Amino acid sequence: MMEQTYTRSKYDHCVYLQKLQDGSFIYLLLYVDDMLIASKSLAEIERLKTQLKREFEMKDLGEAKKILGMEISRDRRLRRLCLTQKQYVKRMLNRFSLNEKSKTVSTPLDPHFKLSASMSPKSEEEREYMSRVPYANIVGSLMYAMVCTRPDISQAVGLVSRYMHDPGKEHWQAVKWIFRYIQNIVDVGLVFEQENSQRVIGYCDSDFVGDLDKRRSTIGYVFTLAKAPVSWRSTLQSTVALSTTEAEYMAITEAVKGAIWLQGLLGELGIDQKHVTVHCDSQSAIQLAKNQVYHEQKKHIDVRYHFVREILEECGVKIQKIRTTENPADMLTKVVTAIKFKFCLDLINLSNFES
Repeated sequence: MMEQTYTRSKYDHCVYLQKLQDGSFIYLLLYVDDMLIASKSLAEIERLKTQLKREFEMKDLGEAKKILGMEISRDRRLRRLCLTQKQYVKRMLNRFSLNEKSKTVSTPLDPHFKLSASMSPKSEEEREYMSRVPYANIVGSLMYAMVCTRPDISQAVGLVSRYMHDPGKEHWQAVKWIFRYIQNIVDVGLVFEQENSQRVIGYCDSDFVGDLDKRRSTIGYVFTLAKAPVSWRSTLQSTVALSTTEAEYMAITEAVKGAIWLQGLLGELGIDQKHVTVHCDSQSAIQLAKNQVYHEQKKHIDVRYHFVREILEECGVKIQKIRTTENPADMLTKVVTAIKFKFCLDLINLSNFES
């Protein structure tokens, strides 16, 4: 592709692009032997396909309807596009024989699950039972759905994945709960809609020492473009936060790093976004990020402190206060009520495309 005057993205090496004479772009996305081509010009798309056919044996499948196990659906009248994994999820349910009729649930986990390493098997009988359970295989399958189209299960899958090395019966019950939730909403996906401006918007949050094993906090962030998520994460912090402000500040740090990467990628793709706004529901964490005065009591997080402050001074990222009730990242850090969970899904356009 480099010989064809295409530029390889510095931010994602699977992306190649070329600027056309009219100022628009043609994009080529490669993943092993799968390929997507996108451009406003059908003539340029055909020209590129002709070039590629001269170099490689390839099969033209026409308009993209599926890629890497994800279905691509379009509503051209309403100018909407949806990514789902309906077939993948159905195969997963069938593979592990967990698609039997059972009481459905409306959240990935329930508050009664208080998982910890202390719930690992303590008797030979329990170890024998868990040795017959495909715990790691199921969690791995859930992870693929999570990273592709299902940010709604990020917190739950992240939690059960911590115990893959020695899961107990209570951990297994939590995994089965996630499956009951998935079974209830197989068709949900990322619904992208046309907007007046193409802007990435970020949201971040953190719980406080919710991990029962090492008392670390869980951070979560999600970035949307065209009203739907394009990047998200739910993970344990690497160190123990000493206050809710510190926990939220560490969440801001991770979100800012994600914002910088997205801003760079968008710039390469021809979308110039001078700054990315990241929303946080902690006023004290926002003040810590913006304050020019070094805080002696925060010395142990000074590296993060100076990194975020420098980015804010350069105006590449802006931090903005948001109400907790309006922060979709809340569902990425803890188990929330069914009503709050549904509201979070609506905020990021995670829904049934046909509804």
